[in-house]
Amino acid sequence: MNASAILSTRNITKKFGGFTANKDVSVDFPKGKLTAIIGPNGAGKSTFFNMVSGSFAPTSGDILFDGKSVVGLKPHEFAKAGISKSFQITNLFPALTVLENVRVAVQSMHSAYDLWTPRSRRAEWVEQAERLLELVGLQDKRRERAENLAHGEQRSLEIAVALACDPKLLLLDEPTAGMSPEETRVIMDLILKLLEHRTVGLVEHKMKLVMGVSDNIIVLHHGELLAQGAPDEIRSNEEVKRVYLGKGNH
Repeated sequence: MNASAILSTRNITKKFGGFTANKDVSVDFPKGKLTAIIGPNGAGKSTFFNMVSGSFAPTSGDILFDGKSVVGLKPHEFAKAGISKSFQITNLFPALTVLENVRVAVQSMHSAYDLWTPRSRRAEWVEQAERLLELVGLQDKRRERAENLAHGEQRSLEIAVALACDPKLLLLDEPTAGMSPEETRVIMDLILKLLEHRTVGLVEHKMKLVMGVSDNIIVLHHGELLAQGAPDEIRSNEEVKRVYLGKGNH
């Protein structure tokens, strides 16, 4: 494993019956940096994201986090290890308030809720949830029901929920999907702020945005690794230009 990487994949392959979604992908996510996963439709991005976030186990190969293999861990064990994820499809409790959504996530990382939980402990959970809402800019909406938030605000709330386990690595699946330019700016500002204390990996389709904010870019094509490097390296890579960027995008 690369010493500067928080997570590395080593020849990971994922097969579904006779179909190979990813084949022999070896990449690094450098510590404290933003890594973007890009590629055309059908490139294998979602399957790769699901493997590094613990939803799918690779058919073969290894995933190392902080130098230890995490292959075979259950999704909640990934969270306890320090890897948290936020999916493209909003995963919130719509009828609960903004604060309750985050408090439930905080509470789930500590213990099961029961009648004997001391009131002081419950107050700690609320305080932690309030801090996370402040971090993502939703403290003024904490009494609102989640279903009443604008799309961009719901994505910010999802990020707050994903931060409840205080992850070392935060993985985001298309965090700006369906957003207006203004909402996109707000989310990207938030993601860049989060980088001050953790590593971030994301799947993203907006090329201009990816090139502007990423430290490291992973390009997948037909389930295999096409290229990995800094934005300038990816921008000037002839293979990447040929299969993905197109003449108008670089």
